Amino acid sequence: MTCKLRRISCSLFFLVSILIGHAMSAELPLPDVANVGKNGYVSGELIYPLEGRQTPECHASTIVETPAGLVAAWFGGKHEKNPDVGIWVSRHVDGQWSKPVEVFDGSEGEEQEFACWNPVLFKPKDGPLLLFYKVGPSPSTWWGMISESSDGGKSWLEPRRLGTSEKLGAPNTNLIGPVKNKPIQLSDGSILSPSSSEHQRWRVHFEISHDLGKTWAVIGPIHDATNFNAIQPSIVTYGDGRMQILCRTKEKAVASSWSLNGGKTWSALTATNLPNPNSGTDAVTLKDGRQLLVYNHSVREPAGSGRRILNVALSSDGQSWQPVMTLENEQNRAEFSYPAVIQSSDGLIHITYTWNRQSVKHVVLDPEKLDR
Repeated sequence: MTCKLRRISCSLFFLVSILIGHAMSAELPLPDVANVGKNGYVSGELIYPLEGRQTPECHASTIVETPAGLVAAWFGGKHEKNPDVGIWVSRHVDGQWSKPVEVFDGSEGEEQEFACWNPVLFKPKDGPLLLFYKVGPSPSTWWGMISESSDGGKSWLEPRRLGTSEKLGAPNTNLIGPVKNKPIQLSDGSILSPSSSEHQRWRVHFEISHDLGKTWAVIGPIHDATNFNAIQPSIVTYGDGRMQILCRTKEKAVASSWSLNGGKTWSALTATNLPNPNSGTDAVTLKDGRQLLVYNHSVREPAGSGRRILNVALSSDGQSWQPVMTLENEQNRAEFSYPAVIQSSDGLIHITYTWNRQSVKHVVLDPEKLDR
């Protein structure tokens, strides 16, 4: 097959997959907005009140379970990209979220200060709590940072840069770390971080550490952005050893890729049957083997951000996804976006997400009562 025919074939495959995905998503019935006590919706609350909040805006939350309890983080400041934007942390203590504290403000001794972005919390099986975040003027030029806490997020060590790699397109290209969603820990103890870059179109890659975050190597990028402009993957796993990623795209559909060899190589990206309005998602593999995805069931048409509705979908095979809960649905200029999701040791599902850029909402679900 000539290069030209191969490009045509790939383009046709891409177009067909998008059209099929859109047709299937249009037929998916969406549940009404969830209420406490119904269909597994246990509770929902803002982590901090709107009145007297520490920052005008916030975004991109993350949540983790530690031996001392739940910890959440997000970035907050005057507005996204503003140099005053820092990383804020709250801990769940005695059934309540603590008053948020700014733990990092992007100061690194430069003549010009930059905004912080997209924190990601991760607790390895053995080792301290890790906090990844980014610093820089924009996603195409930012760099990854990492810090550690040995007391469940009360205090943090001096952060350090993750380093650089020529595999991301040029010598000394900044490593980013997990770009939005949590890493997973492999059976050999390695930390596999789902990541992506935006300096040469939108491309997905992975950053892997064999020494609990001290050094990193790059896998990928796994695609050249010819078919999908994809970023912000989340990783789910299967009992037979397969891995799957689910990604945000500009192509109006959640995209998926598979690995059969522990994340070393990945298949071509294809569209799922779920829509995407160019907004972040997150997923988790439940203890019962099902996959759970939190996402915006919309596209960015005909107008508006497409982030006014936030949903939960389940899948048993990663191929067919069924919406089972609507967390938010408003027709005004609301925004419910950038979810993070985990399953805690007691089996409950914890979701945090941006609530109108003014606070972070924490929702608890019971997976035993979610529709199967």
